Amino acid sequence: MEVSEAKRLKALEAENAKLKKMHAEHMLDVATLKEMLGGNC
Repeated sequence: MEVSEAKRLKALEAENAKLKKMHAEHMLDVATLKEMLGGNC
């Protein structure tokens, strides 16, 4: 693996971790809203 490929892989891994965190936060928001609405959704 070349240096440029390793750097690209690191960048993609960092972006993936960021997106996973955003998704988890979104799912918590959805769960909270459903709970606030009485879980009828």
